Amino acid sequence: MLGHLPPGLILIAGALLLPLMPRNVRGWGFLVFPILTLLHLGGLDEGARATWDFATFELVPLEVDTLANVFGWIFALVTLIAGIYALHIRDTGQQSSALLYAGSGLGAVYAGDLFTLVFFWEIMAFSAAYLVWARGTAESYDSAMRYLFVHIFGGSLLLGGVLWHLSETGSLAFQAFEPGWPAYLILAGFAVNAAVVPLHAWIADAYPRGTLTGSVFLSAFTTKTAVYTMARGFSGWEILVWAGVLMAVYGVTYAILANDIRRVLAYHIVSQVGFMVVGVGIGTPDALNGATSHAYTHILYKGLLFMATGAVIYATGRSRMTELGGLMGKLPWTFWAYMVAALSISSAPFFSGFVSKPMTIHAAEYDSTATVVLLLHLASVGTFLSVGLKVPYYTWFGEQRDVPVKPIPWNMYAAMGIGAGLNIIMGLWPGPLYDILPYPVEFDPYELKNLKKGFQLLLFTALGFFLIAHRLAPKAKVQLDTDWFYRRADRVAWDWTVAPVARFFSWWEEFSWKAAGDVARVGRDPVGWIQDRLGAGRAGAPVPEASAASSPRASGTAGSASVPESTLARASMTLMMGIFLLAVLVVLARTLF
Repeated sequence: MLGHLPPGLILIAGALLLPLMPRNVRGWGFLVFPILTLLHLGGLDEGARATWDFATFELVPLEVDTLANVFGWIFALVTLIAGIYALHIRDTGQQSSALLYAGSGLGAVYAGDLFTLVFFWEIMAFSAAYLVWARGTAESYDSAMRYLFVHIFGGSLLLGGVLWHLSETGSLAFQAFEPGWPAYLILAGFAVNAAVVPLHAWIADAYPRGTLTGSVFLSAFTTKTAVYTMARGFSGWEILVWAGVLMAVYGVTYAILANDIRRVLAYHIVSQVGFMVVGVGIGTPDALNGATSHAYTHILYKGLLFMATGAVIYATGRSRMTELGGLMGKLPWTFWAYMVAALSISSAPFFSGFVSKPMTIHAAEYDSTATVVLLLHLASVGTFLSVGLKVPYYTWFGEQRDVPVKPIPWNMYAAMGIGAGLNIIMGLWPGPLYDILPYPVEFDPYELKNLKKGFQLLLFTALGFFLIAHRLAPKAKVQLDTDWFYRRADRVAWDWTVAPVARFFSWWEEFSWKAAGDVARVGRDPVGWIQDRLGAGRAGAPVPEASAASSPRASGTAGSASVPESTLARASMTLMMGIFLLAVLVVLARTLF
C-alpha cells in the first residue's frame, strides 16, 4: 500500500498529527492510523526489505519475515481495539503517547539491524512511562520515574552489548547471537523488558498505576517485543528455559497474594511471559510456535482483562478486592467480558489460550525435563486459581458492599465485546493463527488427551478453590518484591551519585555566569576593570581625607568635572594595551611559524 515504508512509522506519524486535529474528532482520528497500518501490513510480502545508508553502515528499518509478521499483525490489531476502548479520552498527551508507544513497538519488531532496534527500544521506554505518569497522582509519578530509570538501565545494557558486538564483528545485523560477553549484555537488556525475575518488579509497580486506557496498551508491547527479540536472537539458549520456569511460578505466586486487581494481572504478565521464554529457550519448531502463538493470544486476552478491570475501576473508583464485592448486579456485562479473558488465560477449552499455551507445554514434554513440565502445569493451576476464580469471586460476588457505580462509556463496552469475540473465535477456529506461525503446526489442541487434561486442570482447581477460599481471601497488606532493594537505596544513591553532580553543575553555572560578566566588563572597559581590582586590593589601606574628597568616585560633582580627563586616560591606556597584545601575537606567530 505504501511501498516498503516501515509500518511503525505510520503510527508514529499519527502521534505527531493527532495534536493538530480538532479535539472532538481526535479519538476517531486515532483509529485511522492502526487501520492504515493493518492495510499496509496486508500489502507487505514476506522478504520485503528497506535499507537506509547511515554513515558507513547500512540500516534495515524494515525486514519482513514470518516471525515479525506474527507480532506485527497483533500489535496493529490491539492498537485498534485499545483505541476504541480509549475513544472517550480527550487527553492529547495520552493519545499521542499511545500511538508513539505502539509505533515504536512495531518499529522494533520489523527492525533488521541492531541500531534501528535500539532507536525504537528507547522511544518505547519514554512513551510507555508517560502512560503511567499521565494518571496524575503522586504514586503514578513515582512509578513512572522508576519505570523510566529501570528501562534506561536496560537500554544501556542493550546499547553497550550492541557496540561491543559491533566492535568484534563489524556487523549490525539482527540475527542469532553466538555466546560471548556482547551477547550476554544484549540478552540482559532484553531480559529487563521481558520482566525476567529478578528484573521484573517494575511491571507490578507501574502497570497498576497507569491510566485506565494506558495500561491496556502497556500490557501488549514491552514484554512481547522482548519475547520477539529473544526468539530472534537467542532461540535454543537453555538458560532461558529455567529463567522462564522461574518467571511462571514466581509471577503466579505473587498474583495469588495480590490485593489490587490490576496488580494481579501485572504479575500474571510475568508468569505468562515465562511460558513464552521457556518456549524460546527450548528452541524447537514446536516450542517456537508455542511461544509466538502464546504471545499472540496473550496480547488479546490480557488486553481484555485490563479493559474489564479498567471498567470496574472507572465505574467504582476502587481497585482493591478488599474494597470491592457484589458488583454482579451492577456490572454484569463487564463480568462476562472478564470471564472470557480469564478462561482464555487459564487455557480453558474453546478459548484462545487453549490453542496456544499448551503447545509450549507439549514441546517441553518432548524436549525438556519432567521438572519443567510439572512446574509449568503448577503455574497453570495458579493462573486459574487467581485470575479465573479469586478475582471474579471477590470483585463481582463475595461480600456485598455499598459501592456506588457510575455509567461506563459505550466505547469501552464495544472494545470489550470485540476482544471477547476474538478470543472465542480464535479458540474455536485456530487455523488462521496457525497459518501465520513460523513453522508448520503439528499440535492438535482438540485431541482427546489434550481436552481431558484441560478440563481436569480446571475442575480440580475450582474444587480446591472453594475448599480453601477463606484462606485465599484478599488482605489489605503491602507486598514486598525485589524493587524493595532499589526503593530503600534511592536516598543513598541520590546523595552519593545525583546530589554531587547537581552541586557541581550548580557551582559551575554560578561560576560561568560570573566569568561571563567579568569578560563583558573587561571588554567594555578594561582599564576601569583593572582599577576596580586594584582598588579592591587597597580597600583595607587608610585613605587620606584630601585624596578621598578629590576622588571622582567619592563625589558626584568632582567626578563629573573630571570625566573628560578620565575618559582620555582610559582610552589611551586601552590603546596601549591593544598595541601590546598585538605585539605579543606577532611575536608568537613568528616564533611558531
